[in-house]
Amino acid sequence: MLQTFLIHAMLKITIVSGARPNFMKIAPICRAITQAQSHGKAIAFRLVYTGRADDGSLEASLFSDLGLPHPDACLGVCEESHARVTGAIMTAFEEELEHHPAHIVLVVDDLTATMSCAIVAKKRGVKVAHVIAGTRSYDLSMPREVNRTIVDAISDYLFTAGMVASRNLSQEGGERKEVHHVGNVLIDNIRYCRHRLLKPFWLSALHVEPRGYLLLTLNRRDLLARQTTLQALMESLLRQADGLPIVAPVHPYVARALQSLQLPCDSLHLLPPQSYLHFAYLISQARGIVTDSGNIAEEATFLDVPCITLNTYAEHPETWRVGSNELAGEDPILLSALLEKLLKGEWKHASLPDRWDGRAAERIVQTLLNNN
Repeated sequence: MLQTFLIHAMLKITIVSGARPNFMKIAPICRAITQAQSHGKAIAFRLVYTGRADDGSLEASLFSDLGLPHPDACLGVCEESHARVTGAIMTAFEEELEHHPAHIVLVVDDLTATMSCAIVAKKRGVKVAHVIAGTRSYDLSMPREVNRTIVDAISDYLFTAGMVASRNLSQEGGERKEVHHVGNVLIDNIRYCRHRLLKPFWLSALHVEPRGYLLLTLNRRDLLARQTTLQALMESLLRQADGLPIVAPVHPYVARALQSLQLPCDSLHLLPPQSYLHFAYLISQARGIVTDSGNIAEEATFLDVPCITLNTYAEHPETWRVGSNELAGEDPILLSALLEKLLKGEWKHASLPDRWDGRAAERIVQTLLNNN
């Protein structure tokens, strides 16, 4: 009888990942649930990936680096258009919940997969928890803005990384009891892995020393497609770097875009994507970072590494309001001015945003346990 009661009392959470970056934010939550289990809490999770089991972007080391189990299920969706992705994921996830019921479906960020699974869960009467809720660009021409707005509107738990996101939700009518300012879950991984970071072997082969290089990352396809803008930004970067090594771990499509510019520079090192522990090392040891990724700006803020973001907004404004990040937009003149300040050692003093202490996942799990 007691065993039957415990089974029924178990809080079952289905955690959804829609792409490789989602695993970075899911891993700390999975670890926190496992820790709660070790303390006798009646909680369990099932990890679902909406992509294919043989997805090449999910290298084997990713899961060991993050202390994360492999997904319990892969939905196998790999469609291209937003409409087809949405339909395929909703159909597959409906079947997943049919066979593996959950009390809560936890989603992160703002992918189409995030929105699709949240809608399916809500229509089945399952509570939805949205991690990294409340981020806004206020540009509804961006598919991700549409996704995040819908997910926030239907979620039962809204976990925010900062006060700006919490304020966004309050202004949109979010009930105070639903909004929980827990901090940035992405930071939990840096704290967890900080003493396990690995120096890439090729760094020595390139004769690149710690604090002796700039780290460049590019991912935004809309920026890469505008060659004139990209050319101006890269020329500004190379001119200010003045021979300082620029280490650029990039995907093949990014490498092709940069190579097509025919930039005359021996100090730009295009490298393949790195494992989590190798890439985190590159962030931690860089003299400065130039990126179009909000996630990297957040990690740089925690590590207090100067960072320049090639965008006009940051999903977490804390990175530039109190952190080590500055926004250059796509302005080569502003990029040049910021690089000059960075390389002269005149970068601003940064501080850590509230609750970016590496314990966000613990707060998330505790909130779910306390309210179920």
